Amino acid sequence: MQILTADKGYDCTWLREYLREDLDLRPLIKHCINKPYDHAHNARIDDDLYHQRSMSETVFSSVKRSLGVALRARTWYREFREIALMCAVYNIKEAAKQEIPLPSCD
Repeated sequence: MQILTADKGYDCTWLREYLREDLDLRPLIKHCINKPYDHAHNARIDDDLYHQRSMSETVFSSVKRSLGVALRARTWYREFREIALMCAVYNIKEAAKQEIPLPSCD
């Protein structure tokens, strides 16, 4: 079973049910604290898995700061290609900082 992580902004019952039943995904979304048992729900969340979300958001933030927020493409396909290229450039920049050898294109 695959897992979808999200922050508290996506905490709603219909979304959780849709993810579980229709898409066969395990939602890893913290509960907004509205009722006392919401604390118990949040205590059961696997912190290591949930931490992956925060690491991804850190990378997204870094990409936006270094390469810009706006996309110049107008069509969906070109937007996707532009985002993929941004991620490739970010990974190359990080590899250069850490002096990690890149795979050869031979």
